[in-house]
Amino acid sequence: MTSTHFERFLVEAVTTDRESESGLTADELYGLYTSWCLINLLQPEPPRELWEALRAQRIDPGNNNLAMTGAAATDYILASAPDLV
Repeated sequence: MTSTHFERFLVEAVTTDRESESGLTADELYGLYTSWCLINLLQPEPPRELWEALRAQRIDPGNNNLAMTGAAATDYILASAPDLV
């Protein structure tokens, strides 16, 4: 994953501006990432690549204060809970 690719994902799909009791789980982060890739017509990198990129940004995939935002968040939520539609 290029740093531009990863940086763009962080800017467009996650935020720390919202109060979040527990942040995103690793599964949620990867699901959000794959939704973001789908929307942007990009091939998702394997989970280990995402975890390495997150750690390089000092983000712990299993313990963070991130929240979803943007179009990828909507896509991920709707794909995860189709009964909401």
